[in-house]
Amino acid sequence: MPIHHINLNNQSSMRDIYATDASQESLPKYQMPKQRIEPRTAYALIRDELLLDGNARQNLATFCTTWVDDEVKQLMTDAIDKNMIDKDEYPQTAEIESRCVHILADLWHAKKSRKTVGCSTTGSSEAAMLGGLALKWAWRKRREAAGKDASKPNIVTGPVQICWEKFARYFDVEIREVPLEGNNLGLTPSDLRKYCDENTIGVVATLGVTFTGIYEPIEALANELDLMQQDLGLDIPIHVDAASGGFIAPFIQKDIVWDFQLDRVKSINASGHKFGLAPLGVGWIIWASQEDLPEELIFYVDYLGGNMPTFALNFSRPGGEIIAQYYNFLHLGFDGYSAVQQACSDTAQWLSSKLAEFDCLEMVYDGHGGLPAVAYKLTDTNHGFTLYDLSERVRMGGWQIASYPLPMNRQDTVVQRILIRHGVSRDLAQLLLDDIIRAIDHLSKNPILNSTAKPGFHHG
Repeated sequence: MPIHHINLNNQSSMRDIYATDASQESLPKYQMPKQRIEPRTAYALIRDELLLDGNARQNLATFCTTWVDDEVKQLMTDAIDKNMIDKDEYPQTAEIESRCVHILADLWHAKKSRKTVGCSTTGSSEAAMLGGLALKWAWRKRREAAGKDASKPNIVTGPVQICWEKFARYFDVEIREVPLEGNNLGLTPSDLRKYCDENTIGVVATLGVTFTGIYEPIEALANELDLMQQDLGLDIPIHVDAASGGFIAPFIQKDIVWDFQLDRVKSINASGHKFGLAPLGVGWIIWASQEDLPEELIFYVDYLGGNMPTFALNFSRPGGEIIAQYYNFLHLGFDGYSAVQQACSDTAQWLSSKLAEFDCLEMVYDGHGGLPAVAYKLTDTNHGFTLYDLSERVRMGGWQIASYPLPMNRQDTVVQRILIRHGVSRDLAQLLLDDIIRAIDHLSKNPILNSTAKPGFHHG
């Protein structure tokens, strides 16, 4: 526009943001403001508050994606108005979701991947609940067909993410979370006969335990359940919670048998926004076959322009995260995912080797054979500080690393866990290591008297 056409009477657009009336007051906290504020002023004031958040790239306590391509950001912007549940209005977004389901089914060795059923979710927690619901309904149908009581379902797990406790409470299922015995860090085959019975709807096996990063021995668990069916007549399926490992093992740990190659595995959930490299807000649930998803859990909706099936717990959701997931599949391919995950794993193992040199630290998980992560504890000697103190000290440099007690029977053991995700370069890991070295040196020279254990954040 020529400068002589600018309306100079509109002085508001020329005022300095920090000279406006809005900038001279605290932002509203309990009531909607009466007057409007210019978009650029509202944006700037909110952005300023967000500066108080931590730097997501330095958050090595979370599993969630904190680095994405610029193209992903643009695709998210392009899809901001797409409601993925409305498959009649946005058929191509629905098609892209379907492609992702079949790609994952193939990646996880489903026998008929082109016919496999599954869906996107808001994250792996919702996906896990859908998997649990399918197990419950299938179990109940079998019990009722046999004329047996179906009022006391239970599910057997090792140390699991909180979503499984939510599932058990919300959907009236007893959760039998097996305590950790000895030096165990997860569910073992020897646990199954003690905790499974005719009311067990399924066993949840975890590919990437939240607390440590290890994989539970899913093939061995399946073999034990096969033997239990021979010996006891109990036909108990497995659901694999592969929230993180589902996007790691297929690419860099191909020798591990954990997925639909095992007939005992009926469903798998994974989180696209963790090691799936998609932005926050997408998970996946895949069933081995159509028969493993009870028809009663599918709803048909006809008020969005067509009669469409849905079996997610949530309804309206943005389509951008699904599209971004497909972009990653297309952009990276199998080789690209393999390169990214191998780089993360290599960095985790490098960091583990460096941390193992500290006399005060004992490695619990060294980054080999599981997730790209490191977990360690303090040696038994009194060092004058706790891992909570160490977390607090390194946070002064912006780093967030998780400290927390292990689950049942090992709650006296406090561990610290560091996750290495896409975007955490070797250089960033070295900077973190340097800060840990300085923190340990400071705490060793300045013991913290009466330091007490504090609850720690351990999952993102």
